[in-house]
Amino acid sequence: MLDCAVVTPRPVIPDYAGANVRGIVPALLGPATWNGTLPAWMPEPVSGADQAVLLILDGLGWEQLLDHRHLMPALDSMTGDAITTVAPTTTATALSSIATGLTPSEHGLLGYRMMLGGEVLNVLRWVSGNGDRRRVHPPRDIQRFPAFLGYAVPVVSPSELQGSAFTEAHLRGSRPVGYRAVSAIALQVGEQLAAGERFVYAYYGGIDKTAHERGFGPYYEAELRYADRIVADCIDILPPGAVLLVTADHGQVEVGDRTIYPDADLLALVERQSGEGRFRWWHAKSGATDELAAAAAERYGEMAWIVTRQQVIDEHWFGPSLPAPFASRLGDVALVTHAPVSFFDPADSGPYELVCRHGSMTPAEVLVPLLAIRKEASR
Repeated sequence: MLDCAVVTPRPVIPDYAGANVRGIVPALLGPATWNGTLPAWMPEPVSGADQAVLLILDGLGWEQLLDHRHLMPALDSMTGDAITTVAPTTTATALSSIATGLTPSEHGLLGYRMMLGGEVLNVLRWVSGNGDRRRVHPPRDIQRFPAFLGYAVPVVSPSELQGSAFTEAHLRGSRPVGYRAVSAIALQVGEQLAAGERFVYAYYGGIDKTAHERGFGPYYEAELRYADRIVADCIDILPPGAVLLVTADHGQVEVGDRTIYPDADLLALVERQSGEGRFRWWHAKSGATDELAAAAAERYGEMAWIVTRQQVIDEHWFGPSLPAPFASRLGDVALVTHAPVSFFDPADSGPYELVCRHGSMTPAEVLVPLLAIRKEASR
């Protein structure tokens, strides 16, 4: 007789001690790069490089790259493999880990929307339901560690991001080199290398935006071709002995209109919500955590991992240990989806419905590329 039982997948817990985005900057800026003792998961072209460029392509997961590599010949020409990003698989947390070289449990920016001082703070925008919170929650007090091991690394990113609260929180101490047109990315990277910078950080967000707004399809494919041109231009401007590395903060899952509106009887046990659609935190009313967790598992257990705050701490989702002040930034029960769905929260809605989303711990969201290519010296 056939066993027709549905097998629930397991969440992909980030490999913080190994091949993980939080280890890239320490490897590149620490002594390992220059004395030949790089971690085994670092692509071979990095070894012996004189200068390094790290380009972040926001939203380009490993699975999406494999599915579309025929559209991205420059990336396809590079050497490397998949590594893991962080939990949750969201930009605010992942970019903070990439820049600081720390796990989420160390830097404390634990999601897109997290509890802070009795209110839910949108970390990317640094706002809550009470408006701008930069004075109430100074970014340098919420995330205390400097970026790039304290070096004043040039950061090539959109000009409009300069001076934002999130930039101050995760890129403090770096040197902004803003671009107003995407065509300037490679040129500005090249200028920094020509000026003698040993390490340059660059960021491009178009893939993520297009996937959110349009999903996977012709617009997404056009965007991948466009992003690959940026990579090709960066390769072209590399001086001899310099290496370009490309990675991402997370992957994507196409959700479309598969939005789950939680049952009213469950929400009656919830004080407020945080996180995001694919990693939704419920903050339970006093004494209701166990009842809420059990009810959520019964109702939504076939589409999501239902986990408590203590479970994710014990299983090291955010890192080896989570200090109590940071643990208070989490909810009590999380609905972490493994199906292509998203959980609705009226306080977490934007001007349009997102077609692709991320945040959860599926391979499509956790696995990201780490690719490299070095410009060889002319003979």
